[in-house]
Amino acid sequence: MQLMFRKLVYLSIFALASALGSAGAYGASANPNLTKAKQEAEAKGFIFAASQEEIIANAKKEGKLRVMGSLGAQTLKPLSEAFRKKYPFIDAQAQEIAGTDNYVRMIQEMKAGIARNWDVNYVAFDMYPEYLPYQKKFDIFGMAQQGVLQIPQKMIDPVNRHVVVVASDLQAVAYNKKNIAPEKIPNNWEGFLREEFSGRKFMLDIRPKDVASLVPAWGLEKTVEFARKLAAQKPVWIRGNSRALTMIQSGEYNVLVGPNLSVVMGVEKKDPNIAYKILEPVPTRLNEAQSVLGAASNPYAGLLWLEFLCSPAGQAIIDQYEPYGASMLVAGTVQEKIARGLKLSVIDWEHVTKLEDYQKKITEAYGFPRADAK
Repeated sequence: MQLMFRKLVYLSIFALASALGSAGAYGASANPNLTKAKQEAEAKGFIFAASQEEIIANAKKEGKLRVMGSLGAQTLKPLSEAFRKKYPFIDAQAQEIAGTDNYVRMIQEMKAGIARNWDVNYVAFDMYPEYLPYQKKFDIFGMAQQGVLQIPQKMIDPVNRHVVVVASDLQAVAYNKKNIAPEKIPNNWEGFLREEFSGRKFMLDIRPKDVASLVPAWGLEKTVEFARKLAAQKPVWIRGNSRALTMIQSGEYNVLVGPNLSVVMGVEKKDPNIAYKILEPVPTRLNEAQSVLGAASNPYAGLLWLEFLCSPAGQAIIDQYEPYGASMLVAGTVQEKIARGLKLSVIDWEHVTKLEDYQKKITEAYGFPRADAK
């Protein structure tokens, strides 16, 4: 009887030690805050991995990763190579997908239940609500809060919690410094309302993402009124940064209001006559949203991919190959360094789903112009 009792005690101790060891491997039991976060997330229908080890273990079992991203092919290739070097047990392949037609097709495939050829996809903000029901409900925000994933929390949608942004854009003013002196460029946005800028003296994109990005700082009413006055200056209406910058290079026009800073910097690198000026508040947009597909075959490999894109190593690759397109939310990126100490007007998670409405109202204030540049 005594021998049997001892055996039972030993077995109980062994079972308890094993249970503690198992829980410790994934970290939940050792951290009450982590345990609570996991329980709360799961109660709301989210998936919550309790440790990086758990994510990696599952990713090893998956062994593959397929990405449909909107970053350029020239960027996705080195990103994939660096990711495979870090996680050699994952066969990672990334493909560029761009254009509204492709985004609509992907959404249609998701709705039809036939979207099974990729694990991570780009999420177009223009159609944001349509993507959300078909993305894997990982609590990426909660896992980042608890240190399970090393992703800056501002890069994650705090409401939907399973979408991240991996890039951003600051809006600036581009000009040909050979034809117009730098001191002639206004020091604030209202400067373009001066008489000297009236009558086709600057180009303005008919898609007003630049002006719309002033709403967080100015409010919608003031921004719409500014747009109305800007249109009254009779600018040269244009569509697209690249086309407008080519015209500045040729000297056909000298000033472009509101292009993406990353695009201007890329042209400036090749053409010494192209320069830019940053005006405050600096219109800033979060972009390149990514998420794991709900029907993904390799969801945990997808989590590691998102974490890698947001890491200093991933951001450095984006800065190099986009170029200058990495997120201003990550310390050390080109945009983050430029934005330091400046007053920003950020289309962040609070505003991103409202941006289309902002643009619609501003387009109405413009008077529905058409691209009329030669």
